[in-house]
Amino acid sequence: MTGTTTKVMLAAYEQDAEPTMFLSGMFQSPRRNFHNSEEVEIDIVRTEEDISIAIQDLSTGARLNSEDLYTNKGFKPPIHKEAGPINAHTLIKRMPGDDPFKSVDFMANALKRGVRLGQKLQRKIARAVEYQSSQVLTTGTVTLIDESGVAVYTIDYKPKTTHFPNAAVAWDQTTAVMLSDIEALANVIRGDGLSNPDMLIMGEGSYELFIQDSDVLARMDNRRINGNGIVPLELMGNGGIFRGVIEIGNYSYDIWTYGGRYKHPQTGVSTKFIPDDKVVVRASSGRLDAAFGGIPRITSDSRVPPSLLSRISIPGKAFDIQMNGYITPNGETMMVEAGTRPIMIPTAIDTYGCINTGI
Repeated sequence: MTGTTTKVMLAAYEQDAEPTMFLSGMFQSPRRNFHNSEEVEIDIVRTEEDISIAIQDLSTGARLNSEDLYTNKGFKPPIHKEAGPINAHTLIKRMPGDDPFKSVDFMANALKRGVRLGQKLQRKIARAVEYQSSQVLTTGTVTLIDESGVAVYTIDYKPKTTHFPNAAVAWDQTTAVMLSDIEALANVIRGDGLSNPDMLIMGEGSYELFIQDSDVLARMDNRRINGNGIVPLELMGNGGIFRGVIEIGNYSYDIWTYGGRYKHPQTGVSTKFIPDDKVVVRASSGRLDAAFGGIPRITSDSRVPPSLLSRISIPGKAFDIQMNGYITPNGETMMVEAGTRPIMIPTAIDTYGCINTGI
């Protein structure tokens, strides 16, 4: 019985948690980085900043030089596959926001739920890609764990230890030397990576201490001469917050903070991609690569909508997801899957580093 009361159904509210991809967006992903191979290889050619040495006589002849040698590196990406069922007996139930008096369309409900489930799976994998990017930038090593904290995938890119120093004095101490910490790492990066550092990505805790430091304040309190000065918050780069520009030593830096988070697989705690105690110092010209391998599949189930069977690859956006779906033999369950094989590679590994601020 509906009684005499009148009701109206408002649009359903969905609390979406869109993944932020600020860090993975720094990794280049041209079309050739999307593949169906088992491993990824890169030939790396390195040169030094040699100068020509004068000869004493024209008859001596030219000094001999050798052609640049190269090294070859191969990497096997981790595999991400997520799946979920849509059971036929649940399709009779009302979808969020639907009119309760409208006749149920089982196929329409299956498609809606399939798309919604597919988006949920895609978001999980996208956050895993961002998590991998954060580990590359803050440690130079990737370790992926399961719900029990057991490592299921590890790759060590073997960065130089000098690129991941501890602060000379913890940044929450009054004797901290924050500007010197950044300048020292910048000089190491310039010497090893042959590129000028121009980017700081600060954990929120380190940034708050940074802008309270007396040496930093003295440098900023200059009516923004020569580009110095912290500017109001400006959201850019899909989650990154641009804070301003500062000159330290011989280099000028764009300052960024990033509050992107993920749910830790073991603890369930909301965790920052850039921890409070980390400051990444980077030359933005340094090459980082994002490569994505497809998930092998022999054939597709023609009973599943095409939108749940496609591979979604976006060159330049570090995004690749292969969708799959199939209906069980009894016709009562549709499985929806999403997967990819992503690997975030610090190709120019000497062009960045990370300070542990000790807070």
